[in-house]
Amino acid sequence: MSLEWEQVVVHSLDPERLGQWWAEALGWVVVYRSADEFEIRPAPDRKPGLDFVRIEEEKKAKSRLHLDFRPDDQDAEVERLLAHGARRVDVGQGDARWVVLADPEGNEFCVLSAP
Repeated sequence: MSLEWEQVVVHSLDPERLGQWWAEALGWVVVYRSADEFEIRPAPDRKPGLDFVRIEEEKKAKSRLHLDFRPDDQDAEVERLLAHGARRVDVGQGDARWVVLADPEGNEFCVLSAP
């Protein structure tokens, strides 16, 4: 048996708006768009991607799955993402070495410290 990781699906009220936000935040490219779906990848032929799919239900609780990013400069990256429209959130992380942010629809993600 062989499996290839294709993408992570993110349910969204507005897939194009949220997908475009993530494409700009990550510097990724759009590989597919329709009225109900918006897919981005690091490069057109590179996987995995993020696929934003329309759902009419708003997010209600802490995400059970989230993305972690490890930048070269945590402080600079957090400031860049905040300027791009992310917001800080508290999910009970306390004094962790990572920073928890949320995208415009409230999906949490972490910006880790340097290795």
